[in-house]
Amino acid sequence: METLDAAWPPLPLDAWKDTYATLHRYTQVIGKVKLALTPPQNHWWNVAFRVTARGMTTGLIPYGHGAFEVDFDFRSHELHVHASRGPSRVMALEPRPVAEFYRDVMATLRSMGIDVRIWEQPVEIPDDTTPFGEDWHHASYDGEAVERWWRATLQAALVFEAFRARFTGKCSPVHFFWGSFDLAVTRFSGRPAPDRPGADPITQEAYCDEVSSAGFWPGTPETGGAAFYSYAAPEPQGFSAAKVRPDKARYDANIKEYLLAYDDVRQADDPEAYLLDFLQSTYAACADLGGWARDRLERPLIVPESLQRARRVEEGTLAEQPAP
Repeated sequence: METLDAAWPPLPLDAWKDTYATLHRYTQVIGKVKLALTPPQNHWWNVAFRVTARGMTTGLIPYGHGAFEVDFDFRSHELHVHASRGPSRVMALEPRPVAEFYRDVMATLRSMGIDVRIWEQPVEIPDDTTPFGEDWHHASYDGEAVERWWRATLQAALVFEAFRARFTGKCSPVHFFWGSFDLAVTRFSGRPAPDRPGADPITQEAYCDEVSSAGFWPGTPETGGAAFYSYAAPEPQGFSAAKVRPDKARYDANIKEYLLAYDDVRQADDPEAYLLDFLQSTYAACADLGGWARDRLERPLIVPESLQRARRVEEGTLAEQPAP
């Protein structure tokens, strides 16, 4: 069984910021393929990826009378393209320019009979919008750093799934948005949200209903690196001053979100419980102040047996042994 340090590895932003910038664009190339070919779903859920035991997947993408999917394997550092017809294709994930990655992805899809065009400009990266086909300056790929980030994201996904299981109302999957490069799970009150004058169509669709959303992303220098976040939209009065847990959680007035540093989670005695406390208390602040029908939308917290078992082994109350 892996140690706690391996499960929640260090993730200093400075140590992998160049790889992060490159990988962000790699995921956008694949994400835009999914966007181009999948039917739209509410709140853009159709474009998101899902975390897997080895990385991330697009899930099924329809094409013609069949389908294909693209998997990022962050353990073997390969990109796998599987189709319902014909052989699969594999590309190495390694240091190379975004322009080269984009060229090879599109050539690979064409070789499989998949003809798709995407808008080449990256989104939600305001500091550099160089089109993929012209981006020769983002070319870093540190495999060890990528795996650390993915392992952190995997642990976050497992906790998010436990958190999601407590909610019986409308709730998003636990999914990864390649635009903002964050893992997210969103709960809905069941009521429409006020219109957002001047908002673009993407934002209007994303926030047409009242939500409490939480997530995990590598962060920025301003946030101190990787962090968990939680926000309410629309934000009810008093939310920014609510008493949330754990004590190290803070409200950032610039981005209007509660933040909890990833390092504080991974260094906690019980990271899963520590993170669940943050998710639950920030949601409760939103729901209580926003007048959500909590008695209709919730059920007791479910902690997966895998997390319970890991916790008992860490506490020494269960001998380490293979699961049946």
